[in-house]
Parts: sequence; C-alpha cells; structure tokens
Amino acid sequence: EMVALAGAHPIILETQEKDGYLLTPQALKSCLETYSDTHNIKLLILCNPSNPTGGVHNRQRLQELAQVLDDYPQIAVLADEIYERLVYTDDNQDTNSNAHVSFASISPNMYQRTLTINGFSKAYAMTGLRLGYMAAPFKLAKAATIIQSQLTSCAGSISQAAGLAALQNVSEQEMNSNISLMKEKRDYVLQRLSSMQDVNLAVPPTGAFYVLPDVSAYLNGNDTEFCLQLLQRKRLALVPGSSFGAPGTVRISYATSLDELELAMNKLEEFITEERDETKNKN
Repeated sequence: EMVALAGAHPIILETQEKDGYLLTPQALKSCLETYSDTHNIKLLILCNPSNPTGGVHNRQRLQELAQVLDDYPQIAVLADEIYERLVYTDDNQDTNSNAHVSFASISPNMYQRTLTINGFSKAYAMTGLRLGYMAAPFKLAKAATIIQSQLTSCAGSISQAAGLAALQNVSEQEMNSNISLMKEKRDYVLQRLSSMQDVNLAVPPTGAFYVLPDVSAYLNGNDTEFCLQLLQRKRLALVPGSSFGAPGTVRISYATSLDELELAMNKLEEFITEERDETKNKN
C-alpha cells in the first residue's frame, strides 16, 4: 500500500514455505528478468529479519542477492532492519551463522544503493513513541527530508529524549538478557505447535517475534475464517496469513509474557481439537 500511495506499481515477489519464505537469488533474478523489459523497476524492499515469518537472511544469502542486483544498477534497496537485535542462535549453531548483517555492509556497491530503515520500537520496546530513522546516500536522504518536513517535521522531543536514554543507559548485558527471554518464548511456542495435529512449520523462525504456521488442514484452508472463528469462540486474536500473501497460515506474535503465551496456546489447541473432532463427526 505504501508503494501505491507513492504512485508506483508494486510487484509481488513470491517466496516459498520450503525456503522459510526467505528471498532466494534465483527467485529475485527470475522476477527481474520477467519484469525489467516492461517495468521501470527502481526499488527492492527487503525486510530482514522478517515480519511475519521471523526468517533471517544470513550473510551468504545477502551476498547472493547482491550479486544479482549488481546486474541492475538502477535498483535501490530499502532494507527494513528494525528487528536486527532480535535474532536467535540455537545451541547447535555457530554464533555467527545466523547473526544479523546489514545489507548496506555487504559491498561498497550496495552501500551506495541502500536505504536502511530502523527504529526503537522493537529492540527497546518503545512502540508507542514512534521513533525511527533512516541511513541512506545523501541524495536519497535529502529527498526524504523534504517530504518529511511537510508531513511530521521531526520526531517528538520526548521520543528523541527516550531514544537517547535507550542508547546511553540500556547495557548490552540487558539487551542480551532480553534476547534470551524472547528465544525462550519462541521455543515455547514452537514446542506447543509441534504437538498440535496438522499444524506445520517447515522452517522455524530465527528472528523477530513471529511464527507463521500452516493451518490449512482446518476450515478448508480458509485462514481468515480460522482467525475469525478463533476470535469468536476462544477470544484469541491471530492474523490471517493471507494478509501477507501466505494463505492457509496464521501469524502468531510471542511478544508477551509466558503466562499469556501458555493461555493462548491452550486456547489454540482447544480450538484445533474441537475442529478436528467436528470434522470426524461429519465424516
């Protein structure tokens, strides 16, 4: 919608569940080859870590994407990296294998073409203060400043003071403690989902605070109806995956307490059990 508001035409680059919904160089190359002759492609939007999947493109994958983009010098990259601090490494993984890498750092070429978007909402839990920032080549940053000056002028002074306090007073130890807690919540949700019949997750998330399981075995694969009935019958709110171009899935956020997550998973499991039993009775 933001692309359309800017007067541009969005091209949806489909990703696959088997790849963890991560963008592959093959898919990017195929898309660019298909549309470059008929469309004036100017921008690639890359969300890493990803909302809604929690997927993380590692350094090798980003380098592969950059190699494809080297052949299309007219395309800039909008790198949404607001979940950069929320990346998890499992016990059997190399610490660096899944570390977040900023796309602008991949090569001097990508540095000159990347607009990095970040903010304080996720890592510092400052959602309501609406404080974000962009790092970009001067020409692009200047253009963005002209537009912003007519819309919001600048971030609120209270939000700026809060952001400064976060940078100065929140220690790395506290940040790492929060990441460990979020990983514990992720692991709990994954463990609960694994015990629910016909609820599938091809690739576990390694970042952000979302899970996007496949629930297409229920309600004829209608994820919107699944979420609506879940809300009506169990008072549990999830987001239909079709909103993100992934029909048959639902987005679960685990950015809450473990007690709330336990209650939510209990309700989800009850709902699924009821649906399964109802289907058996019909048959």
